[in-house]
Amino acid sequence: MTDELLIKVLLKESTEEENKKVKNWLNASKANEKHFVQLQTIWRVSKTLKSENKRDVELAWTSFKERRADLKLQGNNIKPLNVGKVWLRIAAILFIAVGGWIAYNLYGPGKYTELVATNQVRTETLPDGSALTLNKNTKISYVANFKNNRKLKLEQGDVFFDVAKDKTHPFVIDIEKISVEVVGTSFNIKHIKKDTEINVETGIVKVRLANDEIKLYKGEKIHIDSNTSKLVKEQSTDRLYNYYRTRLIQANNIPLWKLVNTLNEAYGSNIMLTDQVRDLTITTTFKMDSLNDILMVTCETLNLKLTRNGNTILLSDKK
Repeated sequence: MTDELLIKVLLKESTEEENKKVKNWLNASKANEKHFVQLQTIWRVSKTLKSENKRDVELAWTSFKERRADLKLQGNNIKPLNVGKVWLRIAAILFIAVGGWIAYNLYGPGKYTELVATNQVRTETLPDGSALTLNKNTKISYVANFKNNRKLKLEQGDVFFDVAKDKTHPFVIDIEKISVEVVGTSFNIKHIKKDTEINVETGIVKVRLANDEIKLYKGEKIHIDSNTSKLVKEQSTDRLYNYYRTRLIQANNIPLWKLVNTLNEAYGSNIMLTDQVRDLTITTTFKMDSLNDILMVTCETLNLKLTRNGNTILLSDKK
């Protein structure tokens, strides 16, 4: 009986006739059965963790062939293997396989390092020198071998990117079905649930959604939600998106509801507006100090009335 046929049986690549032949050979003696079990054990151990990395499969196959060479066939008389030596070799195979698995998880392309900002704004420098500013309640991750594969995933939140230039390794951010690619530029991405907004400050940002692609330049932005089928860019009319990084709330002829949304996000407040004042416009710049001071200036500027009810603040027309 040849090892090649036994291997075909182990790999489930043998025919019914070959299976029958091997079965008869196994029933012929205990030595034959023991030899097959030893082959089977070594193969199973050698292919451990094969699903983690193709290199592990190749290592397992090489290890198996090396172990197989130690089995000496002399007709039907099988020389028993040295059990101690077999298990020592199996232990070595396990050591190599587990070591490879650990290295793959630490340095392989599928492993991501998470960056999370919870109650405070967080700044980070990536391995390639790119600088990130994460707003509160933000979660982003990047691949472990980042210098050679500049790929990130933004799961939620608000991030300002100042990307280090590297023409040979594009900087790619995946946001669910959206892909953002740059070489060296600065821009902001806000992704809350299915709603995404990208504002470009410098350079060029390439945005993809399914088969659609668009380029954004300095001073341009794009808004994408679950209903977006066609990418359409527009001019950025304000820099409210930057408040958590600059500590300034810059309102440039914007509707009051937009300012209030930013204040609620920045301060965790619950400011409400009546329909009569929602679309009043305001142009000013606030330092992010006291929310009460900001509200007082807003009320004086737009002639509004402020009413408090527990944690709710209502802004309405004084008239």
